[in-house]
Amino acid sequence: MIRVIEFLREASGWWRAGLALIAGMIAALSVPPLNFWPLLFVAFPVVLLMLEGIERKLRLQSFFLGWCFGFGYFIVTLHWIGFAFLVDAEAYLWMMPFAVGGLAAAMAVYWGLASLCVALSGRRRFPAALVFAASLAVFEWLRGTLFTGFPWAAPGLASDGMGAVAQTASLWGMPALTLLIVAWAATWPFILSGPRLHRLTAVLIIATLPLCWAWGSYRLQHGVVANVDGVGIRIIQPNISQDSKWRDENARAIFDQLLEMSARAAPDGTPPTHIIWPETAVSFLIDESAVAKVELEQLLGGTKTLVTGALRRDINAAGDGEENKVYNSILTFDGSGTVVARYDKWRLVPGGEFLPFEWLLEPLGFRKVVTVPGSFTAGPGPVSLAIPGAPQAGFGVCYEAIFPDRFVDPLKRPGWLINVTNDGWFGNSTGPYQHLAQARLRTIEQGLPMVRSANTGVSAVIDPYGRIISSLPLSESGILDTGLPEALPPPFFADYSELILGLMLLLLLGLGFVL
Repeated sequence: MIRVIEFLREASGWWRAGLALIAGMIAALSVPPLNFWPLLFVAFPVVLLMLEGIERKLRLQSFFLGWCFGFGYFIVTLHWIGFAFLVDAEAYLWMMPFAVGGLAAAMAVYWGLASLCVALSGRRRFPAALVFAASLAVFEWLRGTLFTGFPWAAPGLASDGMGAVAQTASLWGMPALTLLIVAWAATWPFILSGPRLHRLTAVLIIATLPLCWAWGSYRLQHGVVANVDGVGIRIIQPNISQDSKWRDENARAIFDQLLEMSARAAPDGTPPTHIIWPETAVSFLIDESAVAKVELEQLLGGTKTLVTGALRRDINAAGDGEENKVYNSILTFDGSGTVVARYDKWRLVPGGEFLPFEWLLEPLGFRKVVTVPGSFTAGPGPVSLAIPGAPQAGFGVCYEAIFPDRFVDPLKRPGWLINVTNDGWFGNSTGPYQHLAQARLRTIEQGLPMVRSANTGVSAVIDPYGRIISSLPLSESGILDTGLPEALPPPFFADYSELILGLMLLLLLGLGFVL
């Protein structure tokens, strides 16, 4: 063991870069669907040992070390994005290495900056581990905030495999879970060696892991949730392949499939009151179709409600040459087939729904993966809307469910969450499982149940404790008939967001500079 430690401290050049890259790839196995979270307790100490071996006068090498670590982590956790470029490989395959590799490289910059902060602090050994945990938590928060934000697969997502530990998201959210998990993984070796005060502090930090698990277990054991009276949910998972979804000749058949699945008799004979279709369930503008209105009225029979993901547009009546605005929306139809509520997605996917730096990238041949004239228009933000016959709902389209901040309307708390998505772009990859895990964390943070309809899966009903009540397998067509769990009173995180994260950061940084 001593020889291994000395080797890691003395590693340099490409050896050090390669080991950091491998450590990052190993750390990536901690998130769903594998959930091998104990590997974090190997990967982070390895990087800290190599960071310790960098001379003070070569501090910029610390950035490169952290960047390599982050690049290894993100190239694995984000590799599923490449599947989207296989849908129309002839047009988009050449963009895959630029998109996946470029995104991983950009996300790794945040980890490189966290490592640089450790070097600039001048801390070594146990204090350096504390500074690293705090710095990485800060830069992970920035990763989810700056330039539209992309907090996918933060280390806090490893809590999905840590059982009851995930329940603490109700107290401090995923950003603080990232801080805790990195602190646990980085400081445990110092229980075994070093000054007595350092060992004692390390023991206290690690002791919070079983305490979090015990508190979460208690919360789950006493978490009995009833269903909302008079609400029966039917989730439709049509499993339409992405390469056929947008062909004009398939539009009628897809609509017929959705209607047929929605109209099937329930096994217990009780018809659903609310039907949920996935993101962009049909390829045409359903709210502008007179034929669709007639057929929806027949399906809903004056009593049922349909909530569906849909494309919609605002027609430019000014005639000034501007294109019509196109939105990725969720529309609610009442029993007569009339739109009574509308939510417009406001967090658009870079490269998918709009092209960043379009003035530069479009002349080079880069295009959005989702083809509409121009780019999608962003909606105004989170909003709670009235749903006929059910509590008012909060909405999220696709990857909006990965953001812990501003996920629900802060002025009007909803009674449940509706998330529609189309993960068909990513096939049978790790992406849909990671997406579901992040949606589960949102339910714990907000204390709200979620009804999730995904075109190819994973569709699910999740209770306000993050427990999956029922679900449909990935890449299968199916129907999910279920009740709607009741909401909990707002958890601490829902009211105070990331207050505890700030306090934890101050505590860790204070210890890092005092010890």
